[in-house]
Amino acid sequence: MRPPVFDPTQLRALRAAASQPPLRPRVPLWSGASVIGSVEPGFLDQLGLQPLPDGRMQLLKEERPEGPGWHLMGDVTTGLNHLADVLRRAGLAGAWRDEQLSVNDQHGRRLGTVERAAVRPLGISTQAVHLVGQTPDGRFWVQQRAFTKPNDPGLWDTLMGGMISGADTLESALERETWEEAGLHLADLQGLRYGGRIHTCRPARDGRGAGYLDEHLDWYHCTVADGLVPVNQDGEVDSFALLEGEELLQKMQDQEFTLEAMLIQAALWGAS
Repeated sequence: MRPPVFDPTQLRALRAAASQPPLRPRVPLWSGASVIGSVEPGFLDQLGLQPLPDGRMQLLKEERPEGPGWHLMGDVTTGLNHLADVLRRAGLAGAWRDEQLSVNDQHGRRLGTVERAAVRPLGISTQAVHLVGQTPDGRFWVQQRAFTKPNDPGLWDTLMGGMISGADTLESALERETWEEAGLHLADLQGLRYGGRIHTCRPARDGRGAGYLDEHLDWYHCTVADGLVPVNQDGEVDSFALLEGEELLQKMQDQEFTLEAMLIQAALWGAS
């Protein structure tokens, strides 16, 4: 079965939407010599940060040869989670999840973890995993995101898509999220294979519009055998549907899918 063909104009628009500069200039958030995020220049000034109990400042403004920025002092996990709590109390955090995500430097080395609600306001890079599921006859299982979700409510998505927590590896996140979102075990899926990695960066609403999304997304593909039906386990999916390739493409053209799902589908179909 030949894959549907993306309109070149739509494909260019899709890729442009996935790589957008910040709405306003941002400055680095450092830990030592490592860049761990970015913020709008005046964003942290409005918080009125107080010294720690021992009198040390948690954050310091710095001017380095490469330009101005903010320096996080001390342990990364402790400092960032304290800052996340301050952001929450100021109404500047995203949806609070009590979930820790990894914080990596510019070379991909893990330095600590932070509450998920703080990653967009602080421009911290995140990781996600998605799973594309097809039936043996070529149709696609897709999910409709719950209408209560803070991001992309009600839009259609891949069979599974979720963040990689600080407690997960890529493989454990794939297994956990596939069960939580679709009620499927990886051992019951056929032909599971790694598809590739996609990078997206664009402004985010978190932090009252001062947030920035910087995400690396790894995706997989599998065959869901006849008789296997996805059933959501965590309340984050409204429904599932089986779509022919042309139906799926039409829904994407009608902007009914998440940007991430459309990028993955374009990669799966070899759009260029």
